[in-house]
Amino acid sequence: MKKTNAMKKFLTAALSLAMALSLAACTGAAGGSSSVQQPSTSGNGSGSVQQTEYKVGLVKYMDHASLDQIEENVMKELDAKSAELGVTFNYADYTYNGQGDGTTLNQIAAQLVADQVDVVVPIATPAAQVMQSVVTDEDIPIIFAAVSDPVTANLVADMDAPGGTITGVSDALNTEMIMKMMVAVDPDIQTVGLLYSKSEDSSKKPIEEAKEFLDANGIAYVEKTGTNTDEINSAVDALISAGVQAIFTPTDNTVMQAELSIFEKLNDAQIPHYTGANSFALNGAFFGYGVDYDELGAKTADMVVDLLVNGADPATTPVVILAHEAATINTETCEAIGLSLDDVKAAFATLGIGVVEITTAQSFS
Repeated sequence: MKKTNAMKKFLTAALSLAMALSLAACTGAAGGSSSVQQPSTSGNGSGSVQQTEYKVGLVKYMDHASLDQIEENVMKELDAKSAELGVTFNYADYTYNGQGDGTTLNQIAAQLVADQVDVVVPIATPAAQVMQSVVTDEDIPIIFAAVSDPVTANLVADMDAPGGTITGVSDALNTEMIMKMMVAVDPDIQTVGLLYSKSEDSSKKPIEEAKEFLDANGIAYVEKTGTNTDEINSAVDALISAGVQAIFTPTDNTVMQAELSIFEKLNDAQIPHYTGANSFALNGAFFGYGVDYDELGAKTADMVVDLLVNGADPATTPVVILAHEAATINTETCEAIGLSLDDVKAAFATLGIGVVEITTAQSFS
């Protein structure tokens, strides 16, 4: 799912042209569709304006199974709420993919401002940070999806009282539990690999939490990072050479995008990859543990509706953190790395964690 530079340039040019046309339309003759209509008046004849269409800017950071899953469920829930409430949540005209590129994300943000959208819904931390930097000054509210640590990412002042025009749903990771499950499977583990991208704020806190746990339990670790798929592959090669007995990756978009290209290397080396989302396991990793991204997408859409229809204030709307319930195990990978699925289930059961079984695929069906 890697995009070429030519495709990025095409998107950027197309967005620039679209923005110019949109701005020109703003100064042209009245026409096109309107997002408000005047209902018929009765009684005192006050004629209050009732909005029947809302423009929802939907911005996915990049293509990979996790973010695709969230995007699909945001759309599905908005469609359901449109039918239920008799209004239109128009996301189809304002849905963009940032392709993991900051310049493209800035172009998208400028376009959404020109389109005068009613709300922006960025999916993943980097997308939320760029949208915040551009649309906040235009007084456009933001409901983010899948931001692991909104405070560290400087998106909100406080999880319970965000204090600005931005709030949303977090996929905050229970790093300690992942470490405990890793040790439960291999009580004699001596060295763990930490694989992530330094460019993503979402990875900083869980990596520090992992180090604290490993230090406290006398387990050594080796850090390797990368900013693209090729670098992640090289980092995996280095971790294999270093003799790590397991690898941990948080909800890191860069590694997630590379998972399909690295899982067979890890299988051959019989190294379990413990990760922060079930989509990693879908793409070949041994283990994923995190929030349900179907539920996260639907909850994000519900917050959008509450903002637009009910007038909820982002400044006082707490960031939602969904509960973690079960670990996802790729049964094919489990067998390939020489682990018994029954033994893994028994180990997790000692921690009160159930197991969802999955096999390798490119995306959720």
